Amino acid sequence: MTGNSPTSQYVLGSSDGEHARLIRQAERIGPYTERLFRQAGIVAGHRVLDIGSGVGDVAMLAARLVGASGEVVGVERDPRAITKARARVAEAGLRNVTFMQADVNEVTSDKTYDAVVGRFILQFLPDPAAVLRSLARFVRPGGVIAFHEPTWRPLLSYTAHLPLWSACTSLIEKTFRLSGANTEMDLTLSRAFEEAGLPKPNMLLEMPMGSDSFFAGWVYDLLCSVRPQTLQHKIPLEALGDFDSLRHRLQAEMSATKSPGACIAVVSAWCGLPAAAAS
Repeated sequence: MTGNSPTSQYVLGSSDGEHARLIRQAERIGPYTERLFRQAGIVAGHRVLDIGSGVGDVAMLAARLVGASGEVVGVERDPRAITKARARVAEAGLRNVTFMQADVNEVTSDKTYDAVVGRFILQFLPDPAAVLRSLARFVRPGGVIAFHEPTWRPLLSYTAHLPLWSACTSLIEKTFRLSGANTEMDLTLSRAFEEAGLPKPNMLLEMPMGSDSFFAGWVYDLLCSVRPQTLQHKIPLEALGDFDSLRHRLQAEMSATKSPGACIAVVSAWCGLPAAAAS
């Protein structure tokens, strides 16, 4: 998605490289998001509103869950991302997905949805409770709201024993924070749901880990995407050494210490709305 706060610069940009990074990240995080949606109760035949669709990964995941009898409408502000998402949906042969270009603060719809969902979107909003309150208007009684958001503290703590990894993850987190993103969504989500007038959410915190090359690549790719903002905020990069060899050195540090890598911890939050009272 693109940034929605008029006072902050969207930290990740909208380059082709960033779109490719999002797709690679989605492949790893997708199973976590699918489990969230299933636990929330999204099933075949549901109509789903996906907020901050980016290049379409969450919308396509939801489309496969709801099947041909269901429908997914993705909301995305960035026209370049929408163009990419529509091309990917067509290539995947999914006929139950459409996209609308809109700011998440200005979504309008004459449809009622069974679920409103989003991944890595509320972190960029200055008032997530207000957005959740607005979106809940489109959800039928008994429908669900489910969001997947990142939090940085578990990753920062885990990588503290790895000097290069720690330098990289700390730099990325600082860049996000100085660019206006909320880097501690684990502390924000429950309060945002309640302030929006929603039931207290069910919540789960998970952090993908492993020893394969994805993890060093994830850190390096994310650094490439945030680097323009890092430079703009005058955050020094010297501690990272030669940037061209950084991915290799991150992998080497994992191997030398026999430590698995990790990527961002994800917080699941979901709730069901009260069912309509019997007449």
